[in-house]
Amino acid sequence: MSAMALVSEAVVREGSAIAAKAAVARQPIAAVTGVSKKYGATTALNEFNLSLHAGEVIALLGPNGAGKSTAVRLMLGLTAPTSGTVRVFGGDPRAAGARTRVGAMLQVADVTVTMKVREHIDLFRSYYPKPLAFAEVVRIAQLEGLEERQFGKLSGGQKQRALFALALCGDPDLIFLDEPTVGMDIEARRGLWQQIRSLADRGKTVLLTTHYLEEADALAHRVIVISKGHVVSEGTPAEIKRFSGGRRIKCQTTLSTAFLEALESVTNVERSGAFVTVTAQSAEAVVREMLQHDEHLSGLEVASPALEDAFLALTKD
Repeated sequence: MSAMALVSEAVVREGSAIAAKAAVARQPIAAVTGVSKKYGATTALNEFNLSLHAGEVIALLGPNGAGKSTAVRLMLGLTAPTSGTVRVFGGDPRAAGARTRVGAMLQVADVTVTMKVREHIDLFRSYYPKPLAFAEVVRIAQLEGLEERQFGKLSGGQKQRALFALALCGDPDLIFLDEPTVGMDIEARRGLWQQIRSLADRGKTVLLTTHYLEEADALAHRVIVISKGHVVSEGTPAEIKRFSGGRRIKCQTTLSTAFLEALESVTNVERSGAFVTVTAQSAEAVVREMLQHDEHLSGLEVASPALEDAFLALTKD
């Protein structure tokens, strides 16, 4: 074989190897496919689909009873689907190999209140073949100085950080966080947000369920909104917020409600005292039109839509 042919063959092999690695990277580390889950006559999930990929933070949002907890329990192997398939790391989520790569922080966690934080962490680390170092668990969960305190004597926010620590003990590749910042003050919440971002930067996958929609907006690469057991919307926070009807323009103006409602891209007009709030998909164009017809317009504010507005629009009956 000629030198040129050898080089060509090597290039082909290298290209094939790169393509194979890319294909593996695109494979979801967890997948819920066509799953329905019934509890008697109640359907918790109906033909539900969900995929999680390495290195992303996913916010799973929905009203109470939407099926969020059932979806998480399925991926943790705590319950089985009525129909459909659930795969975690390519296999059964109940398999030991999958369990040792998963961490979970659940609101229903039953923690012995008389045990010290150190004792809890040591106990949970003993469950895993390759646990995260004790000092690293404490650092990430921001528990420095609390190691010798009994769990029952922690504040609400400190208890949340301790539960977060237990979810990290096995150095998991997939982490489920259920309302992780409940009871935390603003500083502690922002600190935990930074640690969640760092986990994703290290290639970990985080599935977050939260009622703090600001938290989902700040952290999530992808937001999945579910209602009545099925997905109603999925996308980046910016994509989801488009369902809110647009940006809000607040000002004082002499322009009539009828005039404002007739402007292109305006979806809603509300008046409160001397101020009017106009919701529009193309806020800049609407502002230019308003200024052209009202030279005395004042108190102008333009605000981006909130994830909360889109969430309400997507999940209302």
